[in-house]
Amino acid sequence: MKYTQLGRTGLKVSRLVLGTMNFGPQTDEADSHAIMDAALDAGINYFDTANVYGWGENKGRTEEIIGNWFAKGGERRDKVVLATKVYGNMAADGDAWPNHDKLSALNIRRAVDASLKRLQTDYIDVYQFHHIDRRTPFEEIWQAVDVLVQQGKILYVGSSNFPGYKIAQANEIAARRHGTIGLVSEQCLYNLAERRAEMEVIPAAQEYGLGVIPWSPLHGGLLGGVIKKEVEGGRRASGRAADSLANTAIRAQIQSYEDLLDKHGIEPGEAALAWLLTRPGVTGPIVGPRTAAQLDSALRAVELELSDELLAGLDEVFPGPGPSPEAFAW
Repeated sequence: MKYTQLGRTGLKVSRLVLGTMNFGPQTDEADSHAIMDAALDAGINYFDTANVYGWGENKGRTEEIIGNWFAKGGERRDKVVLATKVYGNMAADGDAWPNHDKLSALNIRRAVDASLKRLQTDYIDVYQFHHIDRRTPFEEIWQAVDVLVQQGKILYVGSSNFPGYKIAQANEIAARRHGTIGLVSEQCLYNLAERRAEMEVIPAAQEYGLGVIPWSPLHGGLLGGVIKKEVEGGRRASGRAADSLANTAIRAQIQSYEDLLDKHGIEPGEAALAWLLTRPGVTGPIVGPRTAAQLDSALRAVELELSDELLAGLDEVFPGPGPSPEAFAW
């Protein structure tokens, strides 16, 4: 495994991040524990989750599965850089009681304590805001964070799904009014098929020293060889990938992508991950394996070297938007 610093911090993390969203809804506890053991054995030390994972009436279940894994001992907790998130409504029926979601100081305090209990740990390494809160000022948010840092309950703070201007606003307020480090990472939707983050989000993250953690690196499976799987095994795409392939222009684009990688003898999913590892500002993509085999495929991407010819070909198939403001101004 290869490692890098998380943004401008001294924290060293693996170039792949283990995503746990499937633990509970799609992968049972025993298999989830086996995947976490395999990830740790392979050198992945950065694990990502969220308080809402488990979904519906099972919100919080994913954190519980991770907590039970930590409780097995074997230095599991000490070896893991643990990241979780706050913002979502935790009510099982979807009807949140006032102050039981978003980023008020009250909900942040309550949510941290609840996550710590489920995770069976006394601190969270990277506590992430899952979405912007348009009604809570950053002065209040940072005051709540300062208290939690002083209490030893969290060490660093990151964002997820933030626009570039909110990254800037958050860190300017943290630095000028509180004298604290502010956001150290941004988790955003970013992959070959979805490159809009290159316009504003990633430049803002780089300017303020945030590590970029792309989620959905295979774009819901679309970049994982879906057409090839249809042809060879009769396995039809589902969800976001199926919806995208229904568009003839997108299907032709994905066919060109798979043909290009077939020419170079590289598996599509591994290439999509390896491409992200070449991108400026990227710390590491989140991989969310449902099985041990999927984890093995992701691990191969870390060692994969993409030629200049292949990188140019990928840019031709999936051209980026270009930098801001040139992308939209002229």
